[in-house]
Parts: sequence; C-alpha cells; structure tokens
Amino acid sequence: MNQVALPAEVPVVIAGGGPVGLVMSALLTEYGIANVVLEADEGYCEGSRAICISRRSLEILGWCGAEEAVTATGLGWTAGRSYYRDQEVLRFEMPHDPTQRFDPMVNIQQYYIEEFAHQAMQRRPEVAQVVWGARVSNVEQGPAGVTVHFDHAGGSHQIQAQWLVAADGGRSTVRDLLGLTLEGMQYDGRYVIVDIEQESQRPTERLAWFDPPSNPGSTILMHRQPGNVWRIDYQIRDDEDPAEAVKPENVLPRVQSHLEMIGEDAPWKPLWISLYNAKCLTLNDYRHDRVLFVGDAGHLVPIFGVRGLNSGLDDAGNLAWKLAWVLRGNAPHTLLDSFSVERVHATRQNIAYGAKSTEFMAPPTFAYQLMREATLRLALVDPTVRSLINPRQTSPISYDGSSLNLADGAEADGPGAAPGQPAPELQMQRADETRHLSEWFGKGFVLLAVEVDDSTRQALEQLVAASAHDERGLPAPALLAIGSGHDAWSVDHAVLQARYGIDEPRVLLLRPDGYVMGRWHAAQAVAAAGGALAPYYPAVVGTHFQEPMHDV
Repeated sequence: MNQVALPAEVPVVIAGGGPVGLVMSALLTEYGIANVVLEADEGYCEGSRAICISRRSLEILGWCGAEEAVTATGLGWTAGRSYYRDQEVLRFEMPHDPTQRFDPMVNIQQYYIEEFAHQAMQRRPEVAQVVWGARVSNVEQGPAGVTVHFDHAGGSHQIQAQWLVAADGGRSTVRDLLGLTLEGMQYDGRYVIVDIEQESQRPTERLAWFDPPSNPGSTILMHRQPGNVWRIDYQIRDDEDPAEAVKPENVLPRVQSHLEMIGEDAPWKPLWISLYNAKCLTLNDYRHDRVLFVGDAGHLVPIFGVRGLNSGLDDAGNLAWKLAWVLRGNAPHTLLDSFSVERVHATRQNIAYGAKSTEFMAPPTFAYQLMREATLRLALVDPTVRSLINPRQTSPISYDGSSLNLADGAEADGPGAAPGQPAPELQMQRADETRHLSEWFGKGFVLLAVEVDDSTRQALEQLVAASAHDERGLPAPALLAIGSGHDAWSVDHAVLQARYGIDEPRVLLLRPDGYVMGRWHAAQAVAAAGGALAPYYPAVVGTHFQEPMHDV
C-alpha cells in the first residue's frame, strides 16, 4: 500500500484508476494539468476483461505516448469467422489498407492498458499521481469546485478540486453519492468468461460458434491474446444457476469439449473465470455541475462489437482537451456541456448497434431465437444473408448537430469529412519522412491546407503565429500544408478524393481530438479559421487577418 503526500488542492481529481481513468490522467498530464487518481483497488485489474482495442482507441493512446507499448504487446487483427454448428457461415474483413497507421483491432488484456497508461502519466510525476487503495466516501460540490472525501491507509482524507472526473466503473460510487441512476435495459442472457493459457498456431481472428456440437444450444466466442492466452466466452442456459456456472468443475469440461472440437490439443490451464450479461444503460447527462462522468460510470453497453472500453477511451479523448482549455482560461466552462451532448449522442448510437448485436448473439425471446436460427440455416446455402451475422464492430461516432460544428463552407465535397465527422486518416510524405495525420491529434487544433496558394498559406502561418503568442501553456494550432511548395506534404490524390472529397483548394480546421470543426474554400478560409480559433486563443481576439488576393 502506498503512502503519499497529497496536495490540499488540485485542478482535477479522477475517481477510478481503471483504463479510462488512467488514460484520462495521462491525457491531462500531456497538457500539464495537475491531477490525482483515486483507485479503490491496490493495483491493476485481474483477468482479461476488455480486450479488443480499436484503431480510434490506439490513436487516443498515442496522444499520451502509450501506443507503441500496446502495439508491441498486443495482437493485431483484421478479420473474423462465424460458424453455425461446425460449418463456417461468415468471414468478415474490417476496412484496412497500407495507408492506415494501426490495425483495425488489437487484442490485449485490460491490465496491460492500465499499466501502459500508468507508465505514461508517470513520466511527469510532478503533475499526476495515483493513490491506490483510496475509496471515495463522499462528494461535496460548491460554486468553485468539489471536495472529495476518501478513505486510505486506515484514515479519512479529503482533497479539493475544481473538477471531479468519475471513472469508477459500472458500480460507480460517485454516481451513487450524487443520487444518479443509469437508465435503459438489461438482457437476461449470461456468458461465462474464461481465460486459459494454451499454445496455438491459429491466426488472430474473432471466432464465433452458434450451437456448436461441443456445447449444443450455446454461443461461443474466442479471441487470442498475448502470452498464449485464449479468451473464451460461452452462453449459459437461462435455467442454470450463475453461482454454479462459474465453478471450475462446471467450466473446465465445457472448455475442454470445445477445444477438442476445434482441434486445439495442446495442454492448457485456466487463469480467470467471470460472468457477464449485456446491459444498455446510460445517464442522460455526463456533466453534473463540477462532476463529469466517463466510461462505465456514465454508460454500460454490450460487449458485442467491443464498444465498452473503446467508448470509454473516446469519452476521455473528448473531455481531456476541453477540460485543459477550460482550466487554462482559454474557454468558458460551458465548453464542457458539449462533452456531455456529444458523448451521450455517441452512447445512444453505440447502444443501438450493440443492442442489435446482442439480440443476435443472445436472443432475448423465442421469436428472436427463431429468426436467428432461420438466418444461420439460410446462410449455409445463400451468401447474400451472411452480412446479417456480422457483429458490427465499433467505429468512431460522428457528432451530428454538435454546437462546435461550424457552418459547412465546402458542402459539395460530400459527407466524408464534414463538420462533426472524425477526420479520415492520411498517410503523408515529405522528402524521406512518412507521417500520419492522426499523429498531430491530441495536442492543439490542426489547420489542414490542401493545394492552397502561397498567399493563403502565408496568411494561415500568420494566424498560427498569433495563436502561438498565447501564454497559458496550450499548444498552438499546427499548420499542415498538402500539395507543392516548401515543406509541403504529399498524399495519394485518390485517397484524398475518396476520404475527403477534395478536388480543389480547401482548408479544414480539426479539433484537438481529431474531429472536423470546419472546412472552407481557400478564398474564405483565413477569416473563417481566424474567427473559429479566436474563442480558444485569446491572442487571436481582435487580430485582423487580411484575406489574400486571389485570381478570378
């Protein structure tokens, strides 16, 4: 147990040191925002828990420098297979090409994410620290902040913060203390989750069996993980006692039967056993005065389609830059309302997709069971229905209708990179250097200037220089010029056209979390971008940016 000297006051307290809380801390640390994490457990979690990390989540982990450890340890994958009994009925491929920075998914146990995020925040121990074995006992809000009471090392303590981030999971103490309740529905279908250690030469794929001969009537999922670990999830019958279902004497024969069926005959041993059932629950608001909810503390979504931890990391990525801008005095606290609006919208989208997958994976009624059975039987002979079996893997949610979206100045370019959309990845080259657009996310805003002339580029450089005069410690916007000329980056035009719809000079303003905020024709871009950045960079306010002259 750690004995630590805590400050009496800190800008941010984070309740919960799971993966979302630790990544939240690491992201704030990158902005130099002092924070303290209070975690009730004495260390990292046990068992695999959340294991599938999406491309978007890998980008977010990259903002705090944790992505290399994750990709070096984890197992990347792009495809999956589904079987009805012992016959394959689906093979799906997730979108992927060599211009992408990361695989669509990486399998890695949750405790590794916690460890790597913790290592990232420890690079600046003067800014962030974790208190293990610290259990929040009370929360008192006031006009200027929140007092967090907690028990630690046999004593009662308190710490004053301007903001409290609740990242303390599905059984959130903070949520209970505020008298808040998750709303939605819970499915009856239950899954036993088992980690086993066994050597295997199978490729890393998402594997699913419906009604397999090894466990008739059940649904089984398998994922390979680092360290010769298999994660196996299997559905139990409605009449089975959950307490009995997780006893090793009942779990191990089922696992052995399935391993024999698929030809995995190497010696194996169990590592961890747990129980799960799908939930579609959320708070209606993730901001409650000075308390902000992220991850499972604010929402619970089904595991099918791997939207749980990934949506929690997206919460942290959305909130971190906004909290940094508010705490530095570069934006009013109302900016945090957009965090709640955007992420509640994202949760409702994730719940909608997750519910559809859950109703197929664990049919809630006899009618759903019949429909699934008919689909699987038909898929054996008719390839056109096989897409119905696709588990709809997680993808970034667009923030349609967000108050941060600017009027679209290049609507004709299409919806792919419109305001509110996640900016599509670009592989960029300059001399012997190859970079990805996403490498600039997680810091300041990004101005993406495509094929603009020299005078427009110079005016944008002046805008960036004015923003850099801000003395409050936040990064100035980055200007990335694509096209020809000094220091310009080149990209594949076909990729640019396919992902951005750009055929003529354009300027896009990207938020620090990689979402498109605005896009314009080059002739209107400087004034529009200057006006958009002024609320976030006080040094820009009152500065007049002359639009360059353009040939007509």
